[in-house]
Amino acid sequence: MGCCLRRLQLLSTCVAFSLGASVGTWKGTIGNWSMFIWCFCFVVTLINLIVELCELEDHFPFSWDNFLITCNCYSALLCLSASIIYPTTYIQFLPDSRYRDRTITSTAFSCLAFVAYAMEVACTRAQPNMITGYMATVPGLLKGLETTVACVIFVFISSPYLYLHQPALVWCVAVYSICFLLSSVALLLNLGKCDNRLPIPFPIFQVVLTLLSVLLYATALVLWPLYQFNQKFSGQPQRSSDVSCSDRLTSLVCTWNQRLAVASLTAINLLIYVTDLVFSVHLDFVSG
Repeated sequence: MGCCLRRLQLLSTCVAFSLGASVGTWKGTIGNWSMFIWCFCFVVTLINLIVELCELEDHFPFSWDNFLITCNCYSALLCLSASIIYPTTYIQFLPDSRYRDRTITSTAFSCLAFVAYAMEVACTRAQPNMITGYMATVPGLLKGLETTVACVIFVFISSPYLYLHQPALVWCVAVYSICFLLSSVALLLNLGKCDNRLPIPFPIFQVVLTLLSVLLYATALVLWPLYQFNQKFSGQPQRSSDVSCSDRLTSLVCTWNQRLAVASLTAINLLIYVTDLVFSVHLDFVSG
């Protein structure tokens, strides 16, 4: 079952990447993100398949099963993000043509890749006497979601002119970076089995980091829309007021849409952090 799913993952990511390349997806920053995801997932899956076919799992200094389920969880999350971002930034602006058909097909294979990775994670968790890796647990998946959404935010704010003109917006970018690092630290400590080396219990450490991230994201949720869409703070409340949005270039996302995407993703990630905080408190302090 695992080999069949892995071959499906290779096929779907390869086709999605190939069709995306054929329509010039790499010309835009957002398109580069999708192309990177499909290429990255294909390469990682191919390496994992070769390792297992050659029976080299025991030669690694870490738990191969834990590493594999971590790769599959992140690949599923990344392919899901590409399956959402790619069509919303390309398909709706393309006229009916063979390029539109290729883009739709590429999206379909990206969705198929997500399903294949998610199925492998589900099958791994369903195995009897299987020690589930941290990424396959609810806290691990939430941490993975937090870092994945942050990566998508970084893609949309890759142009410095979106925020350098206002200190408050620079603060928002700092918030996204700090919270990404905090989630990554908690994730790496757990995956590396280093959580017991901290001077305080890891559950308390994790709750403190998550609470700090919630507070920081709350400030970003207020400041980013305020300084991007309020005219009193030199913002642009209407999409029509942005000259870049009048250009129908399909390889680029106009500035106003990027600002709106960041505001929406900030709200989504704040919700994920709040869910993570509530779940962690309930799991470690209420139920425990």
